[in-house]
Amino acid sequence: MAEEEFTGPGIIHGSERPLSQAYQLALLDLDGVVYRGADPVENAAAGIDQAKDLGMKIAYTTNNPSRFPSVVADQIRSFGLELEDSDVITSAIVSAHMMEEALEPGSTVLVIGAEHLRDELEKVGFKVTDLAADHPQAVIQSWYPTISWQELSQATYAIQSGARYFATNRDLTIPREGGIAPGNGAMLLPVIAASGKEPEASAGKPEPFMYDIALTMFSDTDRPLDRQICLPVGDRLDTDIEAANRGGYDGAVVLTGVADPRQIILAAPINRPVFVCADLEGLNDPQPEVRVSRENGRLLFTCRQAKAWVDSESPTIPARLHVVESGSPAKKSGNEPAKELDSLDALRAAASAAWHALDSGLDPTDFRLPAFAAKLH
Repeated sequence: MAEEEFTGPGIIHGSERPLSQAYQLALLDLDGVVYRGADPVENAAAGIDQAKDLGMKIAYTTNNPSRFPSVVADQIRSFGLELEDSDVITSAIVSAHMMEEALEPGSTVLVIGAEHLRDELEKVGFKVTDLAADHPQAVIQSWYPTISWQELSQATYAIQSGARYFATNRDLTIPREGGIAPGNGAMLLPVIAASGKEPEASAGKPEPFMYDIALTMFSDTDRPLDRQICLPVGDRLDTDIEAANRGGYDGAVVLTGVADPRQIILAAPINRPVFVCADLEGLNDPQPEVRVSRENGRLLFTCRQAKAWVDSESPTIPARLHVVESGSPAKKSGNEPAKELDSLDALRAAASAAWHALDSGLDPTDFRLPAFAAKLH
């Protein structure tokens, strides 16, 4: 069985050192990573504290533009963590930079958003309004809990009259205490439908602006940090991980929010993480390598005791992703259903095998996948 050289976007990477020692700065998403609404995510505080003890700096990044950094920082402190208000970067902060580059100084901006966004825009010299009758040069739309039909209507009227349209972020969903709720991306849809216009730019992830700003904000010198020593960590492939890939960063996904094994296995190249962790305690673990070998004419993807491969022998039979773990067979005896896979190594091997097959032209709609447990270890 010969081992092959196989790197790039088609395989999960490994790290001999814990990520908290391999990278200098962690850029942590908040919703679904550190907290869910008002509640802390399991193991998040312990993972962060240990990462800091191992020398990693921690920055907190969020597409939620509705709360001041001080309020966000107070919530994180309530979990027993120490941080400065300036350790929090919101999409409102990034939006002010974006709008400053796009508009003339002193422009009038119709804002759908909370006081934090308004304050950031006023800091850079914009006039803020709620009314289309004030003839704003631009509209910026953001999420906050009490957004109303009246606000959406005023934004639509202004856009129909020629105002440029921007968004703080395009997250379709947001993790809350009760589950997954509509995010700003979902709230953009009524305005897009009524005005016939899409936002021309978005400040939040999946754009990499938030990460790029952090390179300067968290540098101890007058030069930005090297992005190769910065690790974005998030729970969403289509925002956190896509932003990392667009910006040239390594990205780690955690399984405490939106992303699940199926999403990871079927991810398009732009949405694929470099590392997969169960939660933030994974920052302090070495990341096992996925090795690729050829056996009986097929590629075998191995992550420690987990092995994965794809069978696609006939165009009339759906391809199947096979995963087995040593000491934990994928099938039980008799006619009992297949056992759910419950290890991160199985997911790492499975994702790597699937990505190679998908990149080789396999149709994901014809792909049969194994079942994974709700919690992986």
